[in-house]
Amino acid sequence: MKKKKLRDEDAIEKSLKLLSGKWRLRVILEIYKEDKIRFNKLQKNIDGISSIMLTRILKELIENKLVLREQFDEIPPHVEYSLTREALGLCQVFNVLEELGKKLK
Repeated sequence: MKKKKLRDEDAIEKSLKLLSGKWRLRVILEIYKEDKIRFNKLQKNIDGISSIMLTRILKELIENKLVLREQFDEIPPHVEYSLTREALGLCQVFNVLEELGKKLK
């Protein structure tokens, strides 16, 4: 069988490493569905994720420029999370997964 060649396997490996794990894609999906979302609502939408784990994942996604954190200095102060342009490009994968899921029913 012929092995398929990819253009940049290192870039794919980097992306897979960044997105692997139980929660990362789910966090991105929930932010994508809401456009902007506060921490507590995000945690409520993801069944079973702890606040410590959500904080850690959000920090990693922010460091990797997939999520934006916007702080509002009003009373009461609050923070909203949204996706960067790079992450929005990634979200096309969700549409592909949705179509695949429909076919697999």
